[in-house]
Amino acid sequence: MILTPEDITAIGLSLRVAITATAISLPFGFATGWLIVFKTFKGKVLLEVLINLPLTLPPVVIGYFLLLMLGKNGWLGQFLSSWGISVIFTWKAAVIASAVVGFPLLVRSIRLGMESIDQQLIEASRSLGASWYDSLATIVLPLSLRGIFAGSSLMFARSLGEFGATIIVAGNIPGVTQTIPLAIYDYASSPSSSTMALSLCLVSVVISVVVLFLHEMLGKQLDRSRGL
Repeated sequence: MILTPEDITAIGLSLRVAITATAISLPFGFATGWLIVFKTFKGKVLLEVLINLPLTLPPVVIGYFLLLMLGKNGWLGQFLSSWGISVIFTWKAAVIASAVVGFPLLVRSIRLGMESIDQQLIEASRSLGASWYDSLATIVLPLSLRGIFAGSSLMFARSLGEFGATIIVAGNIPGVTQTIPLAIYDYASSPSSSTMALSLCLVSVVISVVVLFLHEMLGKQLDRSRGL
């Protein structure tokens, strides 16, 4: 296995982007899952369609839409520029792209965890005088932990492998926005760099295996703590 200093930087940036995107998306994913499962309102189907849309759209399309929105002529880009914040072609853009692409996986897993909760438990807590946020903190959140862990793992892994949206909105700048998939893409375009590409592929496999292993271990530990 051969890794250059640029490869080490790409690995570190990939982990940084994946962790940041997952951490930022987690509270929004939990709130969205709770809203879909426990609330009834007009436009619920439309909300679900919008959330799941990134699963069906090509990542390049998502990246282009983000580029239009966050660019210097986009409404969000102009707003951020007024505060001196630049996003396009920075690692922040890679975080946003990864968050958008991975968010549906996070919400879906959390939603499945919430749907498995016995509704009678929540009704009993409310009949005993618990407010909605007390029921949320003492019943919904603890019983949704497995779904939260699963969704976080899936989103982290998806963010780690994000390519299409990232290269459009963040570019492929070594040492700045170049993640593992982008570095592999550069190496794969040169026949003499196949060994370097294989090295990064192996690193990606190892990281993914570790994430899945931790996910299984946390899930089993959670099941044991709940007496399952």
